[in-house]
Amino acid sequence: MGQDAVRRHAAGEPRLPRRGVHMIARLDRLLGRVSMYLLVVGVLGTLSVVALVLALTGVLFLDPLAILVSAVVLSAASLLANQALGLLFRVRPSTASGVITAQLLLFVLEPTLDPAGLVGLALAAAVAAASKYLIAWRGRHLVNPAAAGALVAGLAGLAFSSWWIGTLPMLPFVAVGALLILWRTRRLGMGLGYLVVGTVISTTVFAVNGLAVPGALVTVLGSTPLVFVAGFMLSEPLTLPPRRWQRMAYAVIVAVLSTVPYAIGTLRTTPEFALVVGGALAFLVGQRRAVRLELVEKRQLTATAWEFRFRPAAPVRFAAGQYLELTLPHARPDRGGIRRVFSIASAPGEAELALGVRIRAQASSFKRALLALEPGGRLRATGVWGDFVLPRSASTRFAFVAAGIGITPFVSQLRALADAGRAADAELLYAVRAASELAYRDELAATGCRVSVLSPDDPGALPDGWTWLGSDALSAELVHEAIPDAAARTVYLSGAPSDVARLRRALRASGIRRIRTDVFLGY
Repeated sequence: MGQDAVRRHAAGEPRLPRRGVHMIARLDRLLGRVSMYLLVVGVLGTLSVVALVLALTGVLFLDPLAILVSAVVLSAASLLANQALGLLFRVRPSTASGVITAQLLLFVLEPTLDPAGLVGLALAAAVAAASKYLIAWRGRHLVNPAAAGALVAGLAGLAFSSWWIGTLPMLPFVAVGALLILWRTRRLGMGLGYLVVGTVISTTVFAVNGLAVPGALVTVLGSTPLVFVAGFMLSEPLTLPPRRWQRMAYAVIVAVLSTVPYAIGTLRTTPEFALVVGGALAFLVGQRRAVRLELVEKRQLTATAWEFRFRPAAPVRFAAGQYLELTLPHARPDRGGIRRVFSIASAPGEAELALGVRIRAQASSFKRALLALEPGGRLRATGVWGDFVLPRSASTRFAFVAAGIGITPFVSQLRALADAGRAADAELLYAVRAASELAYRDELAATGCRVSVLSPDDPGALPDGWTWLGSDALSAELVHEAIPDAAARTVYLSGAPSDVARLRRALRASGIRRIRTDVFLGY
């Protein structure tokens, strides 16, 4: 019904062997236990330690003391600037965000012990922090902060952006870290798109200048920051467009601007300039303001599920099946942090935004703070995201399978289909751990969709068009029993990673080809 981390939307993925499916589900569960901020800080911190060890052993030709001192200066400047600007703009700054910005700049800018150079590093960190407030529109970043700081400092001659992280000894560690970040953020396709385009262009440039293709390829991957940019800079969430195809276009544009040789006055081909331009272009197609919300009401749907209805300060555009990322500062946040994403349960065009949230007894600090929020309370969302949306074709026939907590996006989609007069032909298989956990029962019944229920206990009297299938575990066989023509429909599958991975594989093996999935991480 809600989740504490990032959402995965997929369609048309290659079929994986059973062991691969289980490994992916296990990785999803593991990464879903920590917030994105904590994961990025941890990965970048690990890269810093690796770089320091390699410098101490002479593998990296950098002064290890310069790395340490530069890291301290960047961190202090970033955190101080973040706090000062937060006071000035009367917002609570994110400490983790300031740390990440400093960590990124450490790998972009040349480490130094020169006092003037250290002042330049501090100013670059301050510019990066200021960009979050000054180069922003109604709460949304227009540019990548670390890229902005590096670009301004470089143009002013205050610091040198060497991107020293792009070296062969660091490549294996950077690649693993980038893979973890891109997998966790569900931006792997975007990162690979950037990497492929950038590698092809850079290899071609080197080959044209006389280097053999194999040598050019090794040079590109081992001596440029393409992998680092793909994993750590390109995926900065507050500068990304909301849809998959838009993110792919963004990745291609940034790759071209990062690798094709050009000069515009003092500007040259650099990743930081490419990221700044790409971010500005992405801003034009995304939600161009932070979403300010006021709690209208909260109601308990089941023993473990709540709905929160918010009134946005301005109309919010979204497609049925998309989600919001909420920001809720609160005292003593746990490792999950102050941000979560939740599916929108209301239909597009409604004045209020409804979010369905699973809140168990041992809830996160975020969910406890959300539950404590009273009507009239305010919070913000960074924007609308997600590709788990309905196709535009009016001829598509749908089968929805909600595994456990995955009902919320279907509530929005079925409401949208009902408004279009198409819900009566839709089929929903709704699996719950107990009949008392049938959330949104009245809302689903009102759409006219046919519903099959799986629950360990008898749900009792059900609305017209609803059927209890019994207490068996959710399986491909039960999907076909509940929806005999499932193979002729587009199947939407939503729930926990292990449930979705297992069922998706089984459905494909049973002959169903059109499957779209939505995985809830960190719930």
